[in-house]
Amino acid sequence: MSKARPLKTSEIHPDFDVEAFLESAGAPQRIATYPKGKVVFSQGQPTDSIMYIQKGGVKLSVLSRAGKEAVVAMLGPGDFFGEGALTGQSIRIGTATATTLTTVLVIQKEAMLRLLHDEPTFSNRFISFMLARNLRIEADLVDQLFNSSEKRLARTLLLLARYSDQAGAKREIPQISQETLAEMIGTTRSRVNFFMNKFRDLGFIEYNGGLTINTSLLSIVLHD
Repeated sequence: MSKARPLKTSEIHPDFDVEAFLESAGAPQRIATYPKGKVVFSQGQPTDSIMYIQKGGVKLSVLSRAGKEAVVAMLGPGDFFGEGALTGQSIRIGTATATTLTTVLVIQKEAMLRLLHDEPTFSNRFISFMLARNLRIEADLVDQLFNSSEKRLARTLLLLARYSDQAGAKREIPQISQETLAEMIGTTRSRVNFFMNKFRDLGFIEYNGGLTINTSLLSIVLHD
């Protein structure tokens, strides 16, 4: 199993403030707020904008023709989503749902294309984000193919807690259902429940209204 992790965009451009740049560049944008569980956009809707998370979190999911939902990403502050609008997609290929009270900047496709063409610093920041996202997807695929469901769950919890972005031994994450975790790692809710109880008994996670992840959970991921 590879121990490498993708670079975070905050590591690549630590001093670049996306929101301040968008304001100074005069890019047409609006701020939208979504309560927990509210759909930001739905699969099949027209693609006309790109979004940037200021606060909160977003779940990206895809629904098959048979009605089976697959969670493909959990995003947080500083992440872009809806970038398919820039690639010629005429409709959304997935659904974005707020996982907690969430605030996003909505940037129209034409404005985003102009910024990417005219502003090299912003363009580099966005490209770095997309490269990091692609590396994450590759790592997720390797994880799905070669690791046990226990390791997949531990890795997912650590990623949700953004363990590589913060200092300290503990990180809190917004409450997330075991059903969603099961969808993300490709197993059943009962298996997730079993491992969550095990992690709690070992002191790797804590329930205190929310969910606290201890970095000691990393030992599950690194254990061969």
